[in-house]
Amino acid sequence: MTGSFNQPIDAAEVPRFAGQATFMRLPTADTAKGLDIALVGIPWDGGTTNRAGARHGPREVRSQSSLMRRVHHVSGTEPYSIANIADVGDLSVNPINLMDGLSRIEAGIAEIVAAGAIPLSVGGDHLTTLPVLRAVAKARPVGLIHFDAHSDTNDTYFGDNPYTHGTPFRRAIEEGLLDPKRIVQIGIRGSVYEPSEHDWARAQGVRVIYMEEFVERGAKDVMAEARRIAGDQPTYVTFDIDSIDPSMAPGTGTPEVGGFTTREAQQMIRLLAGVNIVGADVVEVAPPFDVGGITALAGATMMFELLCVIAKQVADKR
Repeated sequence: MTGSFNQPIDAAEVPRFAGQATFMRLPTADTAKGLDIALVGIPWDGGTTNRAGARHGPREVRSQSSLMRRVHHVSGTEPYSIANIADVGDLSVNPINLMDGLSRIEAGIAEIVAAGAIPLSVGGDHLTTLPVLRAVAKARPVGLIHFDAHSDTNDTYFGDNPYTHGTPFRRAIEEGLLDPKRIVQIGIRGSVYEPSEHDWARAQGVRVIYMEEFVERGAKDVMAEARRIAGDQPTYVTFDIDSIDPSMAPGTGTPEVGGFTTREAQQMIRLLAGVNIVGADVVEVAPPFDVGGITALAGATMMFELLCVIAKQVADKR
């Protein structure tokens, strides 16, 4: 089936440092029409409360994604042979108007969903996930598997401002975009503003798995629970790069020590096989704080891991 789907440029023919930088070196597409999976950048960090820079994430992840090859070495998945995938570019954003930025992101993802493609996006700060969910979950609430150092279910910042990268999942639950009893957050850690910070999320039914519990139980056991929580209904997967320890991913807005190794993160994404994924993202890669591109490389790698899981899902349904 390879001949009927888009294929990446072969690094044995054109070196990785040459040519147009696209996600996974795939062709570009003006729209998602005819695609199974649309790779899309969201270069916007209007919700950042401290270290800005994630607006530059998509460009650098594209560059580092040139290191991804065609076949997953563990599962044997060849995503470009079993699904039609392309880079549909960056969404139109507004860096100086938060509400307009959210509207633009929602409209861009809605076009992808309407075309019948699954969006796999790269942010951008974690507030970008809220408008994505508004498009993906417009017809019905979805579940959420959330890898992060932070719960992102706070209420307001700097007075009564409800939209920051620390609030997207509280807003998504309030808007009926997420089924809170089908939400699991994995890797939560670090100091908090007050002892009750996560009480609201738990009261809604969100399963919060702190990093200490993950270390005690291990990836296989934790992901078995995550799959049970998600069930067989539509589920969104969001991967905040700060879930990885800053020793391996320093380029992010709010680093927290004591996180996942990149190997643990890869293992967990592979264990998403069987989840009904309707969209996914990798967020909070902030190149201005990166070292040698290692955070962008981690982001590109997690994107490839997600791509392989989603492509296999597409092929199985086909």
